[in-house]
Amino acid sequence: MRYELYYWPSIQGRGEYVRLALEEAGASYRDVAREPGGMSAMTKMLEAKSGTPPFAPPFLKAGKLVIGQVANILFYLGPRHDLVPKSEAAQLWVHQLQLTVTDFVVEVHDTHHPLGPTLYYEDQRAPAKKRTEEFWRERVPKFLGYFERILSDNGPYITGRRLTYVDLSLFQNVEGLRYAFPQRMKAFERRIPCLIALHDRVAARPNIAAYLSSERRIPFNEDDIFRRYKPLDA
Repeated sequence: MRYELYYWPSIQGRGEYVRLALEEAGASYRDVAREPGGMSAMTKMLEAKSGTPPFAPPFLKAGKLVIGQVANILFYLGPRHDLVPKSEAAQLWVHQLQLTVTDFVVEVHDTHHPLGPTLYYEDQRAPAKKRTEEFWRERVPKFLGYFERILSDNGPYITGRRLTYVDLSLFQNVEGLRYAFPQRMKAFERRIPCLIALHDRVAARPNIAAYLSSERRIPFNEDDIFRRYKPLDA
């Protein structure tokens, strides 16, 4: 099967968590909105008045299925591409961890848009700085500390010896924090050695290494979830 991934064409964003899974699996897929006419195709599907239209990108078309929400897409892809253990209990556990990753991504976004995404960053600079201080004081230790504890118990991957899609997502979180908050992340990394080792292990996997060095990997930029605002990293 050749999948169709629908996401904004100029950012990694939430779509990157799906791309990493597809790339690791060696799955055939089209990144539709990056193709000529792709944005129109994506808009048409979002505005569909029948069927099961998704709320927002990313969403994945797999045959006749249209699947929205990152964690839901990965829950579908995982057992089909050996990115999750085989037991139902383990699959639910991995899904639970991915939902926690989703919560963390929202927290990252709110460091630069705490008052809402429809306002420019310049219109919420002071609240953003305050939110960022709380993010690094309370939320980063809570979230990354949680995953660090699981890895230290289970390692080398989150559920043991085999990679899952959550490991790919944790890699992306480390990459994003390094880009958005280079100084703060450099200081914090000594507290999460297992998570950093996981990041490096994922980056060295052949399919992921090839993807990261390809044109398919969109560079981080200031329109993305992980944004580098120097005042927030001071």
